[in-house]
Amino acid sequence: MRHVVTGGAGFIGSHLIDRLMSTGANKVVCIDNLQTGSKKNIEKWLGNPRFELVEHDVREPFHVEADQVWHLACPASPEQYQKDPIGTAETCFLGTLNTLSIAHRCKARLLFTSTSEIYGDPLVSPQQEGYLGNVNCTGPRACYDEGKRIAETLVFDHARMHGTSVAVARIFNTYGPRMSSSDGRVVTNFISQAIQGKPLTMYGDGLQTRSFCYCSDLVEGLVALMNSGHKGPMNLGNPDEITIRRLARIIRDLVNTQAGLTNKAKPEDDPQRRKPDITVARKMLEWQPVISLENGLKETIADIKAQLETKQVLTKVS
Repeated sequence: MRHVVTGGAGFIGSHLIDRLMSTGANKVVCIDNLQTGSKKNIEKWLGNPRFELVEHDVREPFHVEADQVWHLACPASPEQYQKDPIGTAETCFLGTLNTLSIAHRCKARLLFTSTSEIYGDPLVSPQQEGYLGNVNCTGPRACYDEGKRIAETLVFDHARMHGTSVAVARIFNTYGPRMSSSDGRVVTNFISQAIQGKPLTMYGDGLQTRSFCYCSDLVEGLVALMNSGHKGPMNLGNPDEITIRRLARIIRDLVNTQAGLTNKAKPEDDPQRRKPDITVARKMLEWQPVISLENGLKETIADIKAQLETKQVLTKVS
């Protein structure tokens, strides 16, 4: 099959490409403007006749042939998507519309990666797919939260109007190797600070919760959803809930550091709880995460340690 992966040079996108290329038969076209992605994430496939990298911004129309379209393109961490909030909203709307046009023309199936952020700061927990959310449409996170919501609207309207085969995955916090050590997310922040012996920065009291899914588990969920014929929306994530304070302690222990904790003000609209209900995924896909948080963090710590060491070398050379 011929797969098109937008955002394929990013964290999750590159792991998905690894999975698709591993069959030895698929052809993969990676569409990425490299705003937050990196060629390093896909370097092992560069030069492979079954792989093609197209440097392109999905906000602009593009032409490509596909059997399956995986639409992942969008900055994903608050630090990244708030740098250019209008650009983030454009990526969600225009990028999704352009990608849907490709899928419709090719009669391909499209999987759109939405986010748990469409639930906002939820008033119910765990979050089920039927929950309509509690989102501030004028806040600093709205470019991403509302951007993904309008993108979901486009996906389902396209299916209703044009018969496009679609699927929507609502991704909960995912972590693993190839996350940028400076992307501003809690896992990378804590690990980078712990490795460098710096105090781990918690925003608020650290009692807010998240549920962390390892990247390989998520990719298996995405593949299962794409091949299932199910439209969704479907939650994909790990239902094991943990406080940010507890996460900090686990990471300190794994890094073997005595670094302390420090507190800063909680960002506006930062959700207090995040826990997916994955009943639908378990039933429809027979899918659930299998990688423990500790094992996943060990792999992530090793990767970020290597990133930081590389930065130190480059700094000395320059």
